[in-house]
Amino acid sequence: MSASLATVSYLGATILFILCLGGLSNQETARRGNLYGIIGMAVAVLATVFGPRVGAAGLPWIIGAMVVGGAIGLYAARVVQMTQMPELVALMHSLVGLAACLVGFASYIDTSIAFTGAEKTIHEVEIYVGILIGAITFSGSIIAFGKLSGKIGGKPVLLPGRHFINLIGLLIVIYYGREFLHAHTIAQGMMPLIVMTVIALAFGVHMVMAIGGADMPVVVSMLNSYSGWAAAATGFMLENDLLIVTGALVGSSGAILSYIMCNAMNRNFISVIAGGFGSDGSAPAKPASGAEPAGEVTPVSATETAELLGEAKNVIIVPGYGMAVAQAQHTVNEITKLLREKGVNVRFGIHPVAGRMPGHMNVLLAEAKVPYDIVFEMDELNEDFPDTDVAMVIGANDIVNPAAQEDPTSPIAGMPVLEVWKAKTSIVMKRSMASGYAGVDNPLFYKDNNRMLFGDAKKMLDEVLVALKG
Repeated sequence: MSASLATVSYLGATILFILCLGGLSNQETARRGNLYGIIGMAVAVLATVFGPRVGAAGLPWIIGAMVVGGAIGLYAARVVQMTQMPELVALMHSLVGLAACLVGFASYIDTSIAFTGAEKTIHEVEIYVGILIGAITFSGSIIAFGKLSGKIGGKPVLLPGRHFINLIGLLIVIYYGREFLHAHTIAQGMMPLIVMTVIALAFGVHMVMAIGGADMPVVVSMLNSYSGWAAAATGFMLENDLLIVTGALVGSSGAILSYIMCNAMNRNFISVIAGGFGSDGSAPAKPASGAEPAGEVTPVSATETAELLGEAKNVIIVPGYGMAVAQAQHTVNEITKLLREKGVNVRFGIHPVAGRMPGHMNVLLAEAKVPYDIVFEMDELNEDFPDTDVAMVIGANDIVNPAAQEDPTSPIAGMPVLEVWKAKTSIVMKRSMASGYAGVDNPLFYKDNNRMLFGDAKKMLDEVLVALKG
């Protein structure tokens, strides 16, 4: 393939990637957006492999690596459950960071001698920054994978003087960056490069370990942004325009998504990075004032739940991570179809940070074939709860917590939530009275118009479905 044809292919791939992102912004066009992305990536890979920069000697190695990587990806796509998607995404981000680090070291060893003067300085800055971002992304994503998969607790680990430690690390990175740029040989430059890499890896671990479980959806989108900038830095190192553009698209879209999600939690990005919010969810956290929610919970059976749903005219279902764990989305869809056939107006309310990653609930509902036109964002439905007969919460907790509005001392005070307690009757499905991922107790459970349906979501919803059919 000639250089001009490769350039045209890169341009076409770039356009397809932009169309991909545009398609993913809407549920109805998401499938088409994914298709654009697949085609664009195929074009980009083929243009690179068969382009003028890859010699015949290296082709077998590249094809072999593609076969191995493709086989691993195909296997992962077939066996990974939808509940495991957040940790899979975090793991994929770590691979992008690792690739940026490896490419950076290889680029420094192989190409540094080809540059002189200002070009050499610019090239080495690209390498230094690329490895820095890549190392932070790699280690941070590994820790995020551990937290999301439950291998590491969600409780934030806050070291004494952690901000001072971060400042010292930054100063060391800057100092060794200067040493790296003034190195006269590759051997002299390797030592500051390795020191910086170790510090960056440690910072990635420290940064994500300090972030509590409630902020993990933001962390996933943040690491998505980091992986994009790592890819862009790799593109600068390899002088690959497509990689630069693609990395910038991913980095900027991830940053915008992080901003949107921070707004949805009434948090700013700096406070998320500073960490310290959230717990492992093993026990309810007491409010800052020390007051416990007053009242008693009112349990309800599956049969009684079916009666309430069957008699309702308007129903809003709020899914959460509990629905994902129980894999109850298909039963939810069956109940939805049955209710709609009986003339009940059924809609779904999705909080921006429901689940463990952005769009987690939307993906689950789409997998279960829930119609797109009855799935709404939080802002589109909140005003409708007073006119709703039944608000059914399936495995969600923090995103329906009235303490966000009613208790100024609550850790989640000010966080926008779905106001399910304003419905005539709210039904919360949970396994137990344990707090949510943020570790904050929920006064919703004790409200007079609330009912608690305890048990596994899939099992209880199956019973509700049978009762509705009967």
